[in-house]
Amino acid sequence: MTKSMQKILIVDDDGEVLELIAEILREEGYAVDTAQNGKMAIKAVDTEFYDLVLTDLKMPKVDGMKVLKHVVDQSPDSICIILTGYGTIEGAVEAIKTGAFHYITKPIKAAEIRMVVQKALKFKLLERENILLRRQLRKKYRFENFIGDSRPIQEVFELIEKVADTDSTVLITGESGTGKELIAKATHYNSNRRDNPMVVINCGAIPEELLESELFGHEKGAFTGAHKSRVGRFELANGGTMFLDEIGDMSTKLQVKLLRVLQEQKFERVGSTRTITVDIRIIAATNQDLFTAVKEGKFREDLYYRLNVIPIRVPPLRQRKSDIPLLVDFFVKKFNQEKQKNIRGFTSEAMETLLHHDWPGNVRELENTVERVVILADGDEIGLNDIPESIKEQLPTIEPRKTLPKGGIPFDHAVEEYEKRLILQALDETNWVKTKAAKLLKMNRTTLIEKMKKKKLYGPAVS
Repeated sequence: MTKSMQKILIVDDDGEVLELIAEILREEGYAVDTAQNGKMAIKAVDTEFYDLVLTDLKMPKVDGMKVLKHVVDQSPDSICIILTGYGTIEGAVEAIKTGAFHYITKPIKAAEIRMVVQKALKFKLLERENILLRRQLRKKYRFENFIGDSRPIQEVFELIEKVADTDSTVLITGESGTGKELIAKATHYNSNRRDNPMVVINCGAIPEELLESELFGHEKGAFTGAHKSRVGRFELANGGTMFLDEIGDMSTKLQVKLLRVLQEQKFERVGSTRTITVDIRIIAATNQDLFTAVKEGKFREDLYYRLNVIPIRVPPLRQRKSDIPLLVDFFVKKFNQEKQKNIRGFTSEAMETLLHHDWPGNVRELENTVERVVILADGDEIGLNDIPESIKEQLPTIEPRKTLPKGGIPFDHAVEEYEKRLILQALDETNWVKTKAAKLLKMNRTTLIEKMKKKKLYGPAVS
């Protein structure tokens, strides 16, 4: 935003001071209005939007404190600076407690006016950008934006929706690449803590001796190299959510300290005896089997049960293959935009190859594969030749019979059995949702239902 677009209201009952400040700020390029008393200022604020209101504190009848309170109540997106004499510093401090950004003392110094106004407007701009960013994040992690309509992933979304607005501890489990951090962010940004920070730390990526300081902070001189005090992640997350990724890699020593945070919301910095109290929600994630780790003595049983209040298991991609076409479509659009490509999609043969792959790296592997083929593709459609050999290796092969049986083979029966197997496979992969199964088989739903009746294929009561 240019200075000419930033509007400032100056309020002072001293005409000379009023014009002096107005001249200083107009020379800086700001759009400036003036008001000679508090009543005029309140009327101006009700009529126009001002990015900044600079008001004298001591004025007859309607003083600067009343102007400040009106701005805070009626124009919260405006920022306020108080102008005061040395004799009313105490009042200026009270004004800051009420909501003023800063105060400036008389006599006026042009350099100070310029600097404080610039800082105030920069602060307000950053504040607005942060609000916008938070709104964008909330929009990004809305439930309807999640990709996948398979039953396993829908059950996960339904569970998140139920628990998001509680303060219960959540333990997210699942293989690497399934999107555990995405689930954690969805839980936070759909909770009542959404406007406060979500702090993320990977417990497996930081050495034990550094992880303690990262989590709890430290005091100056607490250990070699601690040249100054440091705020830990738990303090930074105060009021919001702490996401502990790869919690299974945390040492037993730190598990004890974490247990106390969960139980009491209290801890001490490394090298300090002062207890710090926080208000945080903890979400943890792991690709390990913590229950087995407890039995083996590698993970504390009491901590496990404290973390496992709300367990969420994220299914691997091989258990929700019907979501692959949706995910591929999303990734193609994403990488078309990022890489300035114009890929229309995948051929049926290429998509069939993706559907037969087990995806040990899960959604992350699928995303990396789509990125690779989008970058390397020569045409505007991804074909079988564009698919990496490692994925094509899993394509099923049909071994042809070298000779027919001596007595021959009933052709119609063989075709009937093959068709039955295909239909059953499609139904199994879509949890017997006939509409989706028909889509996989490239046939009308009514045709599929007729074939199912003819072959006496009756499954769960899902349409």
